[in-house]
Amino acid sequence: LFLDELPEFGQSLLEVLRQPLEDKIVTISRARGSLTFPANFMLVGAMNPCPCGYYGDPYHPCTCSPGLVSRYQKRISGPFLDRIDIFIEVPHIDYEKLSDERLSEQSKNVQQRVTEARIAQRRRFEGTKLAANSEMTPLEVRNFCQTEETAQSLLKAAMKQMNLSARAFHRILKLARTIADLEKSAIIKANHIAEAIQYRPRRQV
Repeated sequence: LFLDELPEFGQSLLEVLRQPLEDKIVTISRARGSLTFPANFMLVGAMNPCPCGYYGDPYHPCTCSPGLVSRYQKRISGPFLDRIDIFIEVPHIDYEKLSDERLSEQSKNVQQRVTEARIAQRRRFEGTKLAANSEMTPLEVRNFCQTEETAQSLLKAAMKQMNLSARAFHRILKLARTIADLEKSAIIKANHIAEAIQYRPRRQV
C-alpha cells in the first residue's frame, strides 16, 4: 500500500491503519457483531518536509514559518510513526551523483543478497509459523536476535538519548537482524544496530 503525500490524508484514516500495521489483522465492527480478516501488507508512505517542499533544502529557501512546518509534520501522529520500521530522508541529489554509475550497486547483486537473506530467515524459523524477521513477537525477538555486548550497549544508549518506546526497541532489533542477514552475520553486531537506529525518525513530529 503506497500512500503519497501522507499528511494530506485525514488523521482518522491514518489512525485506522495502526491495528493492521501492528497485528496484521483488520477488524470490522457492526451492530450485529464483528469480523476479523488477515491484513498482512507492506506500507510505503511519502511526504514533503513542509507545505512548500523545501524545508532543509540547501539550494531553495523554505517559505514556511517554523509553526507551519511543525503543524504540517504533526498531522502524522507519534503512535502511527512508531509502527513504521524505516524512515529515509531523501536530500537533493547532484547531477554528478546521478550520472556516476560507479556509485550504484547492480540490481542483480542486491537481488542475490536479498534472496540469501530470505533463505537464512526460512532456516531460522523452520518449525515455527514465522516467515520473516518482521513477524517476530517481543518474545521471539529475545530468542532469535542474539547481539554482541557492544551492540547491546549502543542500543541501550540510543534508547535513553532518543527516548525510544518499547515498540521502537523491538523494531530496531528486528531490522538489525535483517541487516545482519544481508551481511551473512549470525549475530547482530554494533554496526547493524547503528544502521537500524539511523532509520528511526530524526525530527520530532
